[in-house]
Amino acid sequence: MWFMSIKKKLKFKDIIQSDKPVLVDFYATWCGPCKQLSPVIDSLKTELRGKMKVLKVDVDKKKSISNKYKVRSLPTLAIFQNGKIIWRDSGLKTKAQLMRIVSQYIDDPIEEKVITADSGRKKSWIEKLFG
Repeated sequence: MWFMSIKKKLKFKDIIQSDKPVLVDFYATWCGPCKQLSPVIDSLKTELRGKMKVLKVDVDKKKSISNKYKVRSLPTLAIFQNGKIIWRDSGLKTKAQLMRIVSQYIDDPIEEKVITADSGRKKSWIEKLFG
């Protein structure tokens, strides 16, 4: 009996054409900061399900993609929408930083659940004055 598989692997160019934002993590397996960022990206992928797609692109395996978008430092993060980059930055980011960034690009912003590092300390008189 013969049948055709319906499952089709989507190409990068098709995924970034989405009208929903797509967060792309350009990384390499040998990159230390990329390894540190990986669990953050995995967590975001779970939390953002339905609001934003999250992709990881290994620059060593997908050289044509990394060359096309001129990825020169790692990790590089980019948000695509309708095939265009609407935000891009390089370097390690915390989950709180990324949540603030992606919240600007999704229709239903996420409440920040991450406690900031300075939330337990007392404010200086300058911080109290200028808030």
